[in-house]
Amino acid sequence: MPPAAETFVLDTSALLCLKENEPGASEVETILRQHGKKETVFVSFMSIMELAYILEQEQGEAAAREGVLQLKQLPLQVVESDEPLGLAAARIKAGHKLSVADAWIAATAERLGATLVHKDPEFEPLAKFIRLKTLPPKAGRGAS
Repeated sequence: MPPAAETFVLDTSALLCLKENEPGASEVETILRQHGKKETVFVSFMSIMELAYILEQEQGEAAAREGVLQLKQLPLQVVESDEPLGLAAARIKAGHKLSVADAWIAATAERLGATLVHKDPEFEPLAKFIRLKTLPPKAGRGAS
């Protein structure tokens, strides 16, 4: 029996890294190329919202709409909200200094037993129970 394919969850920072061709974009591209067709690359519904609001704040509503359309073209699966995922996100949020969105994204990775691909230092304390793949920081700015 072949080994199970590695599963990944892309954080919003990984999506922005890819979109803006930041350091680490090639790593995200490789994950999508090697694993996306096997349906083992996921994104939380919260990352879609985060991507949209960040792009709208920085570049306007048209850029946000285009960014979401581009996201939908990528070979990844969206994980939507449900009560067990919300309770897992609440447990993670209660025990760690994370944004609400990051708690949902972390809970998604935990549920799937996936590696969380990110640039966000807030995730580092979760390495005890979630596999992390940290991308290089954007030059001149911290993680998104």
